Amino acid sequence: MFSLIHQDKHSKARLGKLITIRGTIDTPCFMPVGTQGTVKALSPLELKESGAEVILSNAYHLFLRPGVEVIKKAGSLHNFMSWDGPILTDSGGYQIFSLALLRKINDEGVEFQSHIDGQRHFLTPEDVIRIQKDLGSDIIMPLDECVHYPCSKDHAEMAMKRTIDWARRSLSAVRFLASLNDGYMRQLLFGIVQGATYEDLRKICAKQLLDLDFSGFALGGISVGEPESLRYNIVGLCADLLPIEKPRYLMGVGLPGDVIEAVGLGIDMFDCVVPTRYGRNGTAFTSKGKLVVRNAPFIEDFRPLDEECSCYACKNFSRAYLRHLFNTEEILGMRLVSLHNIHFYLDLMRKIRKAIQQDGFAEFKKEFLNNYNHYCPN
Repeated sequence: MFSLIHQDKHSKARLGKLITIRGTIDTPCFMPVGTQGTVKALSPLELKESGAEVILSNAYHLFLRPGVEVIKKAGSLHNFMSWDGPILTDSGGYQIFSLALLRKINDEGVEFQSHIDGQRHFLTPEDVIRIQKDLGSDIIMPLDECVHYPCSKDHAEMAMKRTIDWARRSLSAVRFLASLNDGYMRQLLFGIVQGATYEDLRKICAKQLLDLDFSGFALGGISVGEPESLRYNIVGLCADLLPIEKPRYLMGVGLPGDVIEAVGLGIDMFDCVVPTRYGRNGTAFTSKGKLVVRNAPFIEDFRPLDEECSCYACKNFSRAYLRHLFNTEEILGMRLVSLHNIHFYLDLMRKIRKAIQQDGFAEFKKEFLNNYNHYCPN
């Protein structure tokens, strides 16, 4: 399932391969986010051509719309959205717990009100596993309780204990469903380490999850408002607690600087809506930092977004043209900058993997961050 190929001699950065039934994922990897069965503004072909090996979708959103039965009739989420590579589905726990005024939680599960039509639903951890089985995703996540920063220790501990209990129940549900069907396609279930910014809670959670047979481990409740120093401290602490032979997934992170820092702490997998969300608002990620292409300085700037980039947008269009598209509210502008951003992230991961293979990650990180943080592309 997961093979550790090489660890950089001068850091904790790791090179690996995660094997799923629908293909192999080279790690460290970035998973473009297709929350509702689509990576916003991009086609599956464009994702493939950009080098995406795996994408992420959200079970909560797909459960609400179009509904699991529709996707089952299509054969799987892969068939429904015409993506033949691996898919990781998040349980939607973060989205449910974000509905603070619209949900109620107890040890059995979560009752919540749909943000779409107001209908009330109740989901148990077992329900969430069944939903993801019906979706046919390759990597699945259990229901967990995510807390925001700041959070009292008592609240964080209660959420952590509930997360552990739900993880056990989710693992039992996976085994039960497998026992019902000899032809069951094995889905890789990851455990999620919670505990907010409290080191002792994170250690307790990791230790108890390690006693269970998960295919990998995720870090939840990161990048929810905590200071950067605390974030990296918790990521490093948790990575050190997790087994070297299992993949480590940092959920919902992040910006390029966050990704490269976390790789250096031993993280293997990332996802974030940032590339496409920023792209739709006219912000491009480049090797020289962020560039807000809709701004006035680019009216007569006929350079590509990033002169070091080989994506379709950079090979064919100028900053001036892209600025024009945004200021005339043409959809093509959002598509092109989103495409560029996804390409940038995936290319960054390729460069990271190459640097690790050559034991040069520390030097790569220093050079990348120096160029990214200390140069103004305007």
